[in-house]
Amino acid sequence: MAARTLHFSLDAVRTDGWFERIGEDIGSFAALCDIVGERFVAFSLITGARITALSVDRRNLEASLVDFVVGGDGGDGDVEPQRLTLGEFRRRLVMALLAEDEAAPAPTRESDAEALQLHIGVRFLLLAPIYGYELRSLDVEGQASLLTATRDGEEEQHVLESFRSRLRAHVREELDRAASGANRGVIDLSRVAEAEAAAERGDHARVRQVLGAWPAPLAIYLRTPDGQMLAPEARATIARGLALLASSCGKLGDPESGDEIFRLAVQYAQDGAMAAEVFRRLGESLLSQARPGEAVAALRRAINLGAKGDRVWPELARAFVERGRYVAALACVKEARAAGAPAAALAEPIRAVEAALGPLVANFEAHVAAR
Repeated sequence: MAARTLHFSLDAVRTDGWFERIGEDIGSFAALCDIVGERFVAFSLITGARITALSVDRRNLEASLVDFVVGGDGGDGDVEPQRLTLGEFRRRLVMALLAEDEAAPAPTRESDAEALQLHIGVRFLLLAPIYGYELRSLDVEGQASLLTATRDGEEEQHVLESFRSRLRAHVREELDRAASGANRGVIDLSRVAEAEAAAERGDHARVRQVLGAWPAPLAIYLRTPDGQMLAPEARATIARGLALLASSCGKLGDPESGDEIFRLAVQYAQDGAMAAEVFRRLGESLLSQARPGEAVAALRRAINLGAKGDRVWPELARAFVERGRYVAALACVKEARAAGAPAAALAEPIRAVEAALGPLVANFEAHVAAR
């Protein structure tokens, strides 16, 4: 006789947003994430390693010293404080998360949330939203457990142990990314050209590999006197590199990281030579995320800062179409044509405008011609 399948909703044990909620209550949380790395701060919370102090080495971020305690609530005198370099602290966190543990038996009652937590594993419930997984349900048949989750709007199904292995792989990759920038305090501006060539080939993974170590040390450096006095040429190169990295993060399915990096790029660009390019890329990224209202503001800013019209006007026309502002989109099409934009870039917004406005398009063109 076949084993009966038990279906469990995971709504009661999902932990979506737990990390962000903790951050709201900690005043120095953003600075801590900038130095240690956002996901490594999450790892420390999951493993119970409470950071008590940081001694930052601005020349070599990996050599910064992290004071922490494991366990306790701050009032336990038996908890022994420890100190490690940032690089070793990260490795210690990852090793703790990668440690194998035996899964608890599957629950037998739908109402037994605690058994469900233990069966999936508390650390994996906390790691899942860090990597964008929204857990939906668990189906148990005999010894087999099948977990259903969504990521980037797509539904996925995984055997439970395979899902746990996938999360461990994400954690391991986090350490590899951190280690790939061995000296994170040194920013090699010559690598921007390499990243730009990779972006032109569509190799966005390479862009992230080349520049992925930049945001944390640059966020710290910007707050220093040296960072505030940085030469305009260096600022422009840094802003270009950060904008490339942010765009690639969006194309690789990590728009949240991209948004953070764009904010940093804007701070470095200020109103300098690279500001128009930063806002153009920001507008394109927002448009790809179905955020046309925000894209309009960014693309308008790019135009005001002198961005090339043949690149920006077609994107602004698309943004207005998605907002349902067809007359504004038509005006952008006219500007794009005058700036020499290729016809292929305008085909989609023109079709949408003509479908929405019909004969009004000809009236508008006649009015423009008369003026």
